[in-house]
Amino acid sequence: MSFFGKLKSRLFKSSAKLEEGLNAIVDENTVGESVELKPDAQGKQSVVEIPKSNQEPNPDGGSEGAVDPTLSEILSKAELETGAVAIVAERDLVEKSAVPSPEAASFEKLVVDTTPPNPLPEKGGLFSRTPRRVLDDEMLEQLEELLIASDMGVDTAIRITANLAQDLYGKKMSTTEIKIALSKEISRIMKPVARPMPIYNKKPQVILVVGVNGSGKTTTIGKLASQFKIAGKSVVIAAGDTFRAAAVEQLKVWGDRAGVPVMTAPQGSDPASLAFEAMTQAEADGADLLMIDTAGRLQNRADLMEELSKIVRVIRKKDSTAPHNTLLVLDATTGQNALNQVDAFQKLADVSGLIMTKLDGTAKGGVLVSLADKFALPIHAIGVGEKIDDLDVFDPEDFANALTGV
Repeated sequence: MSFFGKLKSRLFKSSAKLEEGLNAIVDENTVGESVELKPDAQGKQSVVEIPKSNQEPNPDGGSEGAVDPTLSEILSKAELETGAVAIVAERDLVEKSAVPSPEAASFEKLVVDTTPPNPLPEKGGLFSRTPRRVLDDEMLEQLEELLIASDMGVDTAIRITANLAQDLYGKKMSTTEIKIALSKEISRIMKPVARPMPIYNKKPQVILVVGVNGSGKTTTIGKLASQFKIAGKSVVIAAGDTFRAAAVEQLKVWGDRAGVPVMTAPQGSDPASLAFEAMTQAEADGADLLMIDTAGRLQNRADLMEELSKIVRVIRKKDSTAPHNTLLVLDATTGQNALNQVDAFQKLADVSGLIMTKLDGTAKGGVLVSLADKFALPIHAIGVGEKIDDLDVFDPEDFANALTGV
């Protein structure tokens, strides 16, 4: 399965939540539709859709321009997307007083236009009906609330709905049409930040990987190391989380999978010293890339954040231009808290790019849109699983389509 296939199938929690909300919004106060018969140039009656609001009740209790109930019942099953199917009936079939003869009372053949409308209609049977609702102020407010609930943030939700209103205000929209419009807006926001991690002509290129506890740093390092190795780069990993033996062992497992050596230090050692020694060793070995893992730390723990700042200072004593990449690994399940993490780590570690993990396990995938809109930091890759190939470069259009369920 392609990575986009994985992304689309595993982002179902986010896309299903969004689609459920959109269906509820469109179905609420949906503009009803009915049919009337109008003569064409040949004197025959063609079915056309008219709003229910145009049907005025008459004093007799019926509706002005109402169709014979029997025929209306038939025609109501034939309400289709404009241009999809046309049903033509003889004039004398709608006259209640007329008793049609076998020769006169006949429907002409059903004429089917196989050209699909653009955009494609909702999935359904031949006689399915697509609910539509006018995009007005009330609907825009409901869309804004839905996007906020999908963790896109207030500012981003306002920006997206404002752009939708600029082009589509007053138009009748189906769920599919709204999803397509949302996907385009999300893709537009994400395109400027969709950039792969840069590789420099520097040996070793030092990549510092940071993040909070449980964000997926260790597995991300293993996946990246594997991809760099496949691309022909020589890679060394430094196990900078010297306080947790389990973290070191996990990194060794990933190093074995990727075929990459892992440098370690005794438990409790100074992680800044390990980083310095790893740079010296990688330089002596002529390695292309040195990836330094760090202990997970909460952004509100000043002591731990200062320790990270120390690692950066020591690295720069060895190479004033290092670290050449500082990757912040974010857990998608944290939702809007990811914005606080970016803000804190960027100040202390000069974050150069983001990697979002665990998009397959959350309904909060919209937070990535909010991050792109607020910080404009490059998004290098996203992860949708635990396997070594479940991390890939970030594609804004694929992500937007998967997130909205297009």
